[in-house]
Amino acid sequence: MKIYFSDFFNVSSDKIEGYGAFNVSLINDLPLFIDPFLLFGSPKEEYKKLHNDIVEYLSFLKTKSAEGITELSQIKSWYLFPEVKQNWFGYSKVGNSGSGLGKNFGQSMSSSMHIVFDDLGKERITQSTHLEKAGLFEIGVGKDNISDFTTNLIKEFLLSYTETFAIANIDTKFLRKINVAKVYFDYNLERWMPKEFTLPYLDKDYVILTPRDILTKDDNWINSNDLRGDFSRIVNSIPNDQLRNEILNYFRLALPKPPKNKKNTQKEISQAVQNTIRKFPEIIKWYIKGKEENKEGAKNISKQKVEEVESVFIHKLSEFVELLSDKTDFYSVKSESSFDEALKRVNYLKDVIENNDGYRLFYIDNQPIKREEDLQIIYRLTWYATDFDVNREPNNGRGPVDYAVSKGAKDKTLIEFKLASNSKLKQNLATQVEVYEKANNTDKSIKVILYFDGFEYQKVVKTLKELKLENKSNIILIDAGRKISASNVK
Repeated sequence: MKIYFSDFFNVSSDKIEGYGAFNVSLINDLPLFIDPFLLFGSPKEEYKKLHNDIVEYLSFLKTKSAEGITELSQIKSWYLFPEVKQNWFGYSKVGNSGSGLGKNFGQSMSSSMHIVFDDLGKERITQSTHLEKAGLFEIGVGKDNISDFTTNLIKEFLLSYTETFAIANIDTKFLRKINVAKVYFDYNLERWMPKEFTLPYLDKDYVILTPRDILTKDDNWINSNDLRGDFSRIVNSIPNDQLRNEILNYFRLALPKPPKNKKNTQKEISQAVQNTIRKFPEIIKWYIKGKEENKEGAKNISKQKVEEVESVFIHKLSEFVELLSDKTDFYSVKSESSFDEALKRVNYLKDVIENNDGYRLFYIDNQPIKREEDLQIIYRLTWYATDFDVNREPNNGRGPVDYAVSKGAKDKTLIEFKLASNSKLKQNLATQVEVYEKANNTDKSIKVILYFDGFEYQKVVKTLKELKLENKSNIILIDAGRKISASNVK
């Protein structure tokens, strides 16, 4: 049952953990990414150097931006990078391919360097500059861009880190010398240079290991949600009385006057906060200062998030796969049609979850999983042994469907996973998959709905009745609620 790096390269997971690396899935990206703040906040000298290297490159880009970058070729050379898919982290629900850093990112960053990094090398409020600042301004740079840029800027370290482990612990039959493009930057030639490494090799591509102590999930430590959500505290931490009062006064004026006996809506407050930050970008520096002063908080929260991902997508999932293998024919299904095979596998999932303690997979710290994206990744990781192709369909103008299971162009079945708690469940059930079917030239689909308690179950049943969809064989309800131990059943 090959799912993880340790499985494919016949190396102990304990060795990988002992080395400090994360044992990635080589079936599907896991929802983790590198947070550059963890480089800055680490006591490790090699990580501090990586942070300084990033700052040096940002200084180069700012200098070039000030001189005026007019040629698209320069944008391509200095800003555009493919996603480093070989580390198997990111936001792909199927496989490990992402969009990378394109022309829009390069143009946004280049044209905004003087705004975002106005005090680069001359910081008075913060201890250092941070790449994540680019995600705090409304310039079209998101956390996925920050993650991809960071990974590319430290790629030489990641490749060397992987090479050292691979040579010492992996059989040479699994290794190959690879000349990797865009590894380090030559400041004399002003271009990215290639370099050769001996790396683990699988399915015509190399694989990269990443230290677990620079990984996080959901958001960077420095992120726009915290900036806006903690606005009042940040402003009140500014020691300059005059500036603080000017900011608070501007914010009050930016809030529209609500109707009598009413309060401002959250949307109105958020917009006023955004307008104030745009008027006083100095707020961002005081926000970052507070983040810098809590390095331990960043480390502890990221550690907890990584452990959660490891718990669900490695430890619990491995047990779940064993249950599927031992208690069902999930991995021996050989159906003629994609619909039959997909439906049988979904029903096997249902049996294991409801009757063989498989429900445990869907709880973290006794709280149920409430992200459909996590549910979809779990499903993909279980379905790794099949003659059928399992892919996330491209967006055909109507939005991407969760999965398409196919064998050839004429045999395709679409699968949608939903949580009963989804506020748009009724709308999804009424129209979504049918729209996808037309866009993807198929008339076969399966809808899987996961619920955690009686209230959610009743909501789903009511919705199905209203839509006249009850008793449909292609709509599968799965009870992932906690089960009473057999010894306690009377």
